[in-house]
Order: sequence, then C-alpha cells, then structure tokens
Amino acid sequence: MSLDACARLVEQGDPDRFAAVMAAPLAARARLLPLYAYNLEIARAPWVASEPMIAEMRLQWWRDVLEDPTRRAHEVAGPLHDLIREAALPVDVLDRMAAARRWDVWREPFEDRAAFDAYLDDTAGGLMWLAARATGAPPEAEPAARALGQASGLANFLRAVPDLVARGRQPLLDDSPVALAALAREGLARLEQARPSRRQIGPAALAAWQAAPLLRQAAAEPARITQGQLALSEFARRGRLLWVATTGRW
Repeated sequence: MSLDACARLVEQGDPDRFAAVMAAPLAARARLLPLYAYNLEIARAPWVASEPMIAEMRLQWWRDVLEDPTRRAHEVAGPLHDLIREAALPVDVLDRMAAARRWDVWREPFEDRAAFDAYLDDTAGGLMWLAARATGAPPEAEPAARALGQASGLANFLRAVPDLVARGRQPLLDDSPVALAALAREGLARLEQARPSRRQIGPAALAAWQAAPLLRQAAAEPARITQGQLALSEFARRGRLLWVATTGRW
C-alpha cells in the first residue's frame, strides 16, 4: 500500500504534524507518515462515533490489528505493519497509545494527576518515542524522546481545552490560573530535560516545533487556555517551523 493515503490523511487531519513531516529529510518522511496516520486514526475514533460503544469498538479494531501479524489491505494498517516490521517498533507502545484514547470516549475526568501524566505519556510520549526509534534513535534516547513528547502533548492538550469542555469533557484537574501556569512550566521543564538529547531524537522532534512558545505563552498568560486564545500567529508559526528545521533546536 502506498504512503500517499497516509500523507493525505495527515495533511487533512493533522496539518501541523504534516508541516513537520514536510520539513524532515525525505527518508524520514516514509517512516513518520504511517505513525502519524495511525495516531490520527485512534485520536479521532472517540469523536467520529455516534455512541461510546462504537468508539470503543473502533479503538479495539486497531488494537486487534496490532496483535495480528498479518498485513491488512488497509490504507493505514498496511503501511503501519510494514513499518513495525522494518523498524522493529515495540507493538506494546502502539497498543498503549490506542488504549489511552479510551479516556476521550467517556466523560469522566482524570482520576488524579498520575492518570493525567500517564495519558500524556502513553499518547504523545509514546508517539514521539516511536517516531524517534523509527528514524534511527538509539534505545537510550527513549526518556528524552518521551519527555519531549509529553511537553508537546501538553501544549496541544492545553490548546484543545475549550473544545473538550464544549464536548462535555472535564479535561483539567484544576483550571485556576495559578495551577495552569504551573502546569505549563512543568511542560517547559520537560523540554529542558529533552534538549541535551536532541541530536539522538533526530527529525521526530520536528513535531514539537510549537511546544516551547505555546507553553511559554500559557505560563505567562494562563487565561488564554480557557479562553481559547493559546495560539501563535501565522507569521510566528511559519518562522518557528523554519527556525526549528534549520537549526535542529527546539
């Protein structure tokens, strides 16, 4: 199965990550696109289904795909199977990505901070580590890659807060400005933790190109989160991606 379908899906459904892929070396794109298409499929599964049980079934289908070593004639599952085999990706990490999305299906809040952190790690942290591993990162880069993914995932999660609330979810354990600013600063600390390993993480890190400025914005003006104003201008976005792609620094 061609990568074209994966590219179309990511371009239409996750344009920020697609921009990061297009800024990556050509060889890395073929490794990143199936992963990002898979991430998109499981991320939107809870929202496109009319009933929670249907969403659960969609997520379980993907978990079954991962468990079955047989390559499926599916526009995303096929290339994903190829990538798992070629890059020796850990299937359990892919499975935890899907399992974590069950939180998006239901309306219950996170049980505690540990549950919230686990969600960020299993979704965004796991994805960043898989992307890094698929593009040549050594095993010892996993903690840094996960820290970077958690920071990027937090920035994206904070951007999504107003939409999650509108959909009847309870995304925040504490929505006070003080708590939100502290949460953003923790995200910035995770970025600092990851930076010494940026060369090992490689082109996978491009997906985190907006994390630092968004988290700095959230730390300085936490009210932007609940007001739906956590964002970069188009000029800042373009300049930021160019700078990250050119310098390799984020």
